[in-house]
Amino acid sequence: MAAESSFDVVSKLDRQEVDNALNQTAKELAQRFDFKGTGTTIAWQGEDGIEIKGNSEERVNAALDVFKEKLVKRKLSLKILDAADEPKPSGKEYRLPVGLKEGITSEDAKKISKLIRDEGPKGVKAQIQGDELRVSSKKKDDLQNVQNLIKEKDFDLALQFVNYR
Repeated sequence: MAAESSFDVVSKLDRQEVDNALNQTAKELAQRFDFKGTGTTIAWQGEDGIEIKGNSEERVNAALDVFKEKLVKRKLSLKILDAADEPKPSGKEYRLPVGLKEGITSEDAKKISKLIRDEGPKGVKAQIQGDELRVSSKKKDDLQNVQNLIKEKDFDLALQFVNYR
């Protein structure tokens, strides 16, 4: 009898790459002509958040665009960002808190496992394990079909497939 094959669906972010993108953005904000004298900055805000400050809403939004550009160049999904809709005025400056999303919530895990049950191949099982999802089957082809199915659906998460065995 064939052993079960499996993989995990996770949503993790590479903090080093995010930090590199943040540092590149900070350097660009300091050097670019259109940001000179605007006091626009970007910095870590705690463990899993970033804050962008500037003297106008437009500058803060432009700094967010520069940060997004740096993330894309480093092959990070923009789905990891959880930015507020618009910058909030705080005294003479505007602030935009940007959260970083990591892990699959139990609600999202239930959506993914329901998708696998409803539309996936027969004999594929999905188990929720904390903030990740273990998908297993006797056939490796079925697992690849499930990966393609999950990629086609647009979940509001940056999903990766790991521990493929």
